[in-house]
Amino acid sequence: MRTRPLKVALLGCGVVGSEVARIMTTHADDLAARVGAPVELAGVAVRRPDRVRQGIDPALVTADATALVKRGDIDVVVEVIGGIEPARTLITTAFEHGASVVSANKALLAQDGAALHAAAEEHGEDLYYEAAVAGAIPLIRPLRESLAGDKVNRVLGIVNGTTNFILDKMDSTGAGYQEALDEATALGYAEADPTADVEGFDAAAKAAILAGIAFHTRVRLDDVYREGMTEVTAADFASATRMGCTIKLLAICERAEDGGSVTARVHPAMIPLSHPLASVHGAYNAVFVESDAAGQLMFYGPGAGGAPTASAVLGDLVAVCRNRLNGATGPGESAYAALPVSPMGDVVTRYHISLDVADKPGVLAQVATVFAEHGVSIDTVRQQGRNQSGGDAVAIEQGGGRREGGEASLVVVTHRASDASLSGTVEALRKLDTVRGVASIMRVEGE
Repeated sequence: MRTRPLKVALLGCGVVGSEVARIMTTHADDLAARVGAPVELAGVAVRRPDRVRQGIDPALVTADATALVKRGDIDVVVEVIGGIEPARTLITTAFEHGASVVSANKALLAQDGAALHAAAEEHGEDLYYEAAVAGAIPLIRPLRESLAGDKVNRVLGIVNGTTNFILDKMDSTGAGYQEALDEATALGYAEADPTADVEGFDAAAKAAILAGIAFHTRVRLDDVYREGMTEVTAADFASATRMGCTIKLLAICERAEDGGSVTARVHPAMIPLSHPLASVHGAYNAVFVESDAAGQLMFYGPGAGGAPTASAVLGDLVAVCRNRLNGATGPGESAYAALPVSPMGDVVTRYHISLDVADKPGVLAQVATVFAEHGVSIDTVRQQGRNQSGGDAVAIEQGGGRREGGEASLVVVTHRASDASLSGTVEALRKLDTVRGVASIMRVEGE
């Protein structure tokens, strides 16, 4: 074993960073045996250096992150501060001064991953980021290395624990969105400002990274369609239950059937209870991968938290240190396919639409005509209110009684159609005098 230690600079010492430092210290002998050389924490950059940090030598702590990554004797920089700046500048500075980088920064990688990979390649350094997508779940390495000889067609996953906890609570208890969010906040699953999670920004960044790796194509955050889950209601879950489904906030990355383009999107969706993702409860994450040769694979585990995320960071650290000892670098960016990213309008799936309509004869016929005119085929209709007539070629499941004000609820489930066709259908429905409102639109996936 080489006696000179490999030196690591840690940028950030919060929930994840403190766990990285702890594991590096408590597992130092094991890490050295696995790497082939001692791995030494050489410096920790933080915003408030005067704060006491248990288990970390105060002499290692500095507020000058730039000076730390410029030292020249640093072998690997571990970046867990998050955000775009100063993280981007610190990472590129690390490359310029001869250090490889391990990052958990999903937002930066989704926005500027191509530039960061180019900088790493220019300086002959590694850029690893397993922890950026699904916490402790090994996902990036299997996609980038284990499936390198296969053709991945679809990546479908729950990649945000906060939103999964909220939706799971709504499903299991009948709670409303706000009630479930309040519980997630009290338990520490949701931030004081949960916008990044519940509006899908966090999941969208992860989808961009996954799509890029899976399809060997550069996919930026701006390429990902994003829709939050704040409008999901108890009524949506009731409808999902009647269909034998539940609701999850999904990140979906797909290759077109002809293989000529890809799409990436994040939105709430109904999935059958028979689908493996339907059984993912609480704050757990899971990603379902479909490929030509391997078939269907599922990766499951804790997707956030200090220790789980630190586990992924340390896995990357060991890999990068091994590469450094061998005078080599690991896989870089693979974007040779350069497939176009299609707009959301090209996505084809099924839909669940809930309409508030006038409770009078002929309404169902009008609604069915609008769907037909836009090329969207109806699978089933469930009507709550007085039964409609008109001989429409749809199945009708009769529900509850009349609603006050002469209104009824009409729930339409379609066959597969493009998102553009569905959008046109909904706009036309809004213009009907007999349609009082479009209460809910939910995609149906995983069938």
